[in-house]
Amino acid sequence: MATTSPEVKAALETIFAADSDIYQGRGFQRRIGYGTRPALLVIDMANAWTRPNHAFSCDDMDTIIPANQALLTAARAKRIPIVFTTTAYQDPRGPRSDTGLWHMKIPVETLLEGSPEAAIDARLDPQPGEQVIVKKRASAFHGTYLAGYLRAQRVDTVIITGVTMAGCVRHSTEDAIAEGFRPIVVREAVGDRVPGVVEWNLFDIDAKFGDVEPLADVVRYLGELQALAND
Repeated sequence: MATTSPEVKAALETIFAADSDIYQGRGFQRRIGYGTRPALLVIDMANAWTRPNHAFSCDDMDTIIPANQALLTAARAKRIPIVFTTTAYQDPRGPRSDTGLWHMKIPVETLLEGSPEAAIDARLDPQPGEQVIVKKRASAFHGTYLAGYLRAQRVDTVIITGVTMAGCVRHSTEDAIAEGFRPIVVREAVGDRVPGVVEWNLFDIDAKFGDVEPLADVVRYLGELQALAND
């Protein structure tokens, strides 16, 4: 699977550093910070996205999978809520498909509920008690029980990982802050298909919608939490 070259990443980081000066001068890029009751939200880390040779296959899985594994280990140790999403459809090819109009833009007709392609990658392996939400739209919140579930768990912070950065991760982040949760996007744990898309969206999200944080800092934050009771 292709990877975004270090040269492209370095060039984009240089550009965005200059853009940061512009944003900060206008009052953007404030920090929302961590709360005290986080959840981990893993977006669409299913086989259609994480494995090669599918229309939805994403780059940089050699980095993204281990980053998600590290976050899952830290989150499970503290017993915080963990939610996975996948995008799939009961009738992706029929005349009244539950894809809505999305099939007119992207090949969602290849994503069938219950198929191996829509299953969460076994390297991440959801555990009993961890939610797996099948969504129909880009955002993990749109038309799902996610917001209600998080509120019932008294969550104030949503740690967000997964794919794709320009689509489902971005829209889930925007909806998280709109729903009153603190979004924390983990830099090494997100990805996409096109070079530059990840870096641009991380920059823009960090300016307007949530905090983009390195994996080491998020793992450290989780490590400093008291483990949640099983209540």
